[in-house]
Amino acid sequence: MAHPSGITSGAFKDPARERLSGYVTSAGYKADEIVALTPDASTREYFRVPWNRGTAIAAVYPEPFDPCVHPFLDVTRLFAESDLPVPAILDVNAGLGIILQEDLGDWQLRDTLAAASADVYETHIEQAISLIADIQTATAKAVERNSIAGRLAFDEAKLSWELDFFFQHYFTSFRGEELSRSEETQVKAELNTIAAELAGRPRVLCHRDFHVSNLMVDRRGRLRIIDYQDARMGPASYDLVSLLLDRQLCPPSLAEVRERRLYFLEERGRRGLDAIDPDDFAHEFRLMAVQRCLKAAGTFSYQTAVANRGEMYEQYIRPMLQIVVQSANWLDRFEALQEALNARINHGSLA
Repeated sequence: MAHPSGITSGAFKDPARERLSGYVTSAGYKADEIVALTPDASTREYFRVPWNRGTAIAAVYPEPFDPCVHPFLDVTRLFAESDLPVPAILDVNAGLGIILQEDLGDWQLRDTLAAASADVYETHIEQAISLIADIQTATAKAVERNSIAGRLAFDEAKLSWELDFFFQHYFTSFRGEELSRSEETQVKAELNTIAAELAGRPRVLCHRDFHVSNLMVDRRGRLRIIDYQDARMGPASYDLVSLLLDRQLCPPSLAEVRERRLYFLEERGRRGLDAIDPDDFAHEFRLMAVQRCLKAAGTFSYQTAVANRGEMYEQYIRPMLQIVVQSANWLDRFEALQEALNARINHGSLA
């Protein structure tokens, strides 16, 4: 099959590094200076390469693409036009499946927070929350320019798919068990309710994976956004839930979460966005926490049990499920889900 651009689709036979080596060499640089970077849960491979008297980051995809409709390039254009701090695109070779980006350095916000004083920690968290409000400010532009991010959404089908993914890979792949018919029916009914209710919430532009490993602190100390190619429309609480709760080994306190929620609503107000009732937002936040943390637990279960990358992900499974139970308890809902998870996370093992 051919793209409209004339690029032939289909997976490459040549390994990513081999294609990248040829690309770098043809540009006049040394292939032996290419450095592989640790990938996340992705089909892409990342490398640091020599470029313009410095370095750049090469994202190497498993197949060629049409640059006119490529999600990362499309959302980069949208975010850049909205003055969001994304890496500059330095070069694109669609035929080789390569996108060359500005090198933002090695400091994820996660690393910076781990070594930060209380004041610096607070400053960075507030900056990150402000970026979520900035992203939501670009909602109208996403729709107006017909960006892929404005056409995709966390609709009921998408939310349900993520919850089904959790069910399959936590219970079956990771734990290796089969629930009783009664327990499965009750839990899945509650998961369907979660998806339906969240799908009915007002939608804004979301990064979709806005956690502290997808925010970089550049050489000037500024926060920069990465890994945004899956941006789409969704609940206003989505990215805030991801920032505050995703990949946490120790859930934040109720008081801290409340303070962050109120700060976020203030930041929305400063940008002239529609006011949201704090109590209504707190309810949505908790419901979104249940869905998002189940989705994360499903991803971490898959990466551990199927992709054999437990050293990176297994440690987060139990904390994510503890947050789910805590949030469901605050909502005073989803009794079957709470019982199913409590029976497993309180069993005395990580699983």
